[in-house]
Amino acid sequence: MSTDLKMLAWTAGLTLVLLIPYILSRIMTEGAAATLSYMADSKSLPAWAERAKKAHYNAVENLAPSTALVLVANMTATANGTTATAAVVYFWARVAHFIGHISGLPYVRTLTFTIGWIACLVIFFAIIT
Repeated sequence: MSTDLKMLAWTAGLTLVLLIPYILSRIMTEGAAATLSYMADSKSLPAWAERAKKAHYNAVENLAPSTALVLVANMTATANGTTATAAVVYFWARVAHFIGHISGLPYVRTLTFTIGWIACLVIFFAIIT
């Protein structure tokens, strides 16, 4: 399996677990029954938990294009060392984005998002050139 595909699997796995902090916070705030029902949040959650939820949404939104790019690169045999490096950078940018987002550190969220976005552009340009 190529590095690109391994990193895609790691990125998908990361996206799966990014919601856990928000869910645990909601269970502690609302209780398990309310969390497992279809009720909307009735109590305000800690700011970090709200940011964790938003970071997860952002990860889900960006998983589709990054997945498509890695798969196209592998299906068209354009995957190479550059795309592998970009896939690794994308994964670590997503990790840093989540940590930066929930901690509320200024500029970290935007910087790490931009790094991940550029990594996707690198894969895109490797495919089309």
